[in-house]
Amino acid sequence: MKALVFHGSGKSAWEDVADPAIQDATDAIVRVDAVTICGTDLHIHEGDVPEVRPGTVLGHEAVGEIVEVGTDVSTVRPGDRVLVSCITACGRCRFCREGMYGQCRADGGWVLGRLINGTQAEYVRVPHADLSTHPLPGAVDSRDAVLLADIFPTAYEVGVLNGRVHPADTVVVVGAGPIGLAAITTARLFTPEMIIAVDLAPARLDAAKHLGADAVAAAGEEAEQLVADLTQGLGADVVIEAVGVPASFETCTRMVRPGGHVANVGVHGKPATLHLEDLWTKNVTITTGLVDTYSTPTLLRMMAAGHLPTSSLVTHTFPLAAMEEAYDVFSRAADTGALKVVLGGPQHDALTVKTS
Repeated sequence: MKALVFHGSGKSAWEDVADPAIQDATDAIVRVDAVTICGTDLHIHEGDVPEVRPGTVLGHEAVGEIVEVGTDVSTVRPGDRVLVSCITACGRCRFCREGMYGQCRADGGWVLGRLINGTQAEYVRVPHADLSTHPLPGAVDSRDAVLLADIFPTAYEVGVLNGRVHPADTVVVVGAGPIGLAAITTARLFTPEMIIAVDLAPARLDAAKHLGADAVAAAGEEAEQLVADLTQGLGADVVIEAVGVPASFETCTRMVRPGGHVANVGVHGKPATLHLEDLWTKNVTITTGLVDTYSTPTLLRMMAAGHLPTSSLVTHTFPLAAMEEAYDVFSRAADTGALKVVLGGPQHDALTVKTS
């Protein structure tokens, strides 16, 4: 088969590799119909994630069709169309039993495209398939569903739920990339009074307004002043960090009100300063997290009901074989305007039910 193979810092290629095979009784083999590229994939491609070894097939998000299952797989079977979760869950270890699938200690957690071959390929082996794949309704398009493999559950769980968004809250989302935009979309489910989006890119701020942000601001002092003005100097109830750089995290801690929540979603590669000299009296809660994907079934039902505007996040589509071109477009988002790129993705029409 063809797959995108990592060959070291800054090097990857769409090339021939061996077909995946069942290795454990809980495995499934999925023929990939649609994949997307995550910002984390760019970090891996640049060599920033040292545990990813050269020769690894990249990617951790996909929609496809089951073509083979191990003898212990009971919830999916060949022919089923499924969402492949970015998180692999055994369902048996202590953390899985607590719903913390991202921390799975039985060869699970974030393994696809990191510790084992991933989804940016024509076929992928999915361990622990019973909990790590989700059957898809026929009415849900693959190009929409693939966004529920990672960015929507990440934004919803690590940002909105960890941040304890409530009705009438003021919510600030720092970073209006795909994760931040998904956070805006899912925060709206809780009817906050106001959502403020912060980013450096005007195009992303426009996208944030389209998806429901009530106010937008360029990152920096302008954003902090806007939050202060709109909250009568109190600060925001919830601030979601969706960038992953020290300056943005520190900005979030300055924007939050006493008793508020800072929910860190961004992937940080460098230390950030925690100004406890300012925060220790303010009763601020700071949360971090790797997505667990326990919310995926709920998000799938909302998508099927038309309550998640996922399509508006997809700005570029490519055939699966154009993987290298898609990486180039996604890596130059400031120039190309790319939010999410999706490769593949056949259409699946809803069934029409006739009544007499």
